[in-house]
Amino acid sequence: MSDSIVIIPTYNEKENIENIIRAVFSLEKAFHVLVVEDNSPDGTADIVKRLIKEEFSGRLFIEERKGKLGLGTAYIHGFRWSLKRGYEYTFEMDADFSHSPKDLERLYAACVNGADMSVGSRYVKGGKLENWPIDRILLSYGASVYVRLVTWIPVKDSTAGFVCYTKRVLEAIDFDKIRFVGYAFQIEMKFATHTLGFKIKEIPITFTDRVEGTSKMSQGIVKEAIMGVIRMKTSYSKGKYANN
Repeated sequence: MSDSIVIIPTYNEKENIENIIRAVFSLEKAFHVLVVEDNSPDGTADIVKRLIKEEFSGRLFIEERKGKLGLGTAYIHGFRWSLKRGYEYTFEMDADFSHSPKDLERLYAACVNGADMSVGSRYVKGGKLENWPIDRILLSYGASVYVRLVTWIPVKDSTAGFVCYTKRVLEAIDFDKIRFVGYAFQIEMKFATHTLGFKIKEIPITFTDRVEGTSKMSQGIVKEAIMGVIRMKTSYSKGKYANN
């Protein structure tokens, strides 16, 4: 039994899913993997099920949902699944190799050594971006600066989606109070973690744009992040996110 589960949400990731799973399982530390699959028409789920049957039973799991319901709800589904099974460390990671599986061990070490949440960060010293167009870099970095100015959370890469949560953090957050389903979800989870008094540590990573498959970024996601931060901050009250 591993103490760690890596949640990978998928929608049309047939080009990447087998390779990312094998990369996680090749690490020296033993991780389990949960794929939260949103009814991909490209056969992503069939690939995962084959791998479970042929090679990775007891280490690889799949939860299938009825449709494309949003990144945030996929992760919350995975968080509930993880807590029910008692994992001490729960990770968020993309399927497309923009997050290097090798960095999972560094995020894990940060939490083992005292952090409540560790974040794979592009914007701390040593963090890098590769193969990104300049307009996307400016949008992402600007969004992180904007979030810090509005929320005052001490995280330089607030939109990062490569994260390790300790069980105590996930147990403390009332998931029903998390509003956002797109990239603002990542911001709100960090905001909730910080406001509940937990320690967040950023770990520098190299973020590489996907080579295979199609990006899920959209104007609606960006708008939700920009407007959502203001609503999140103005509606905040002490204890709002606490799982009482």
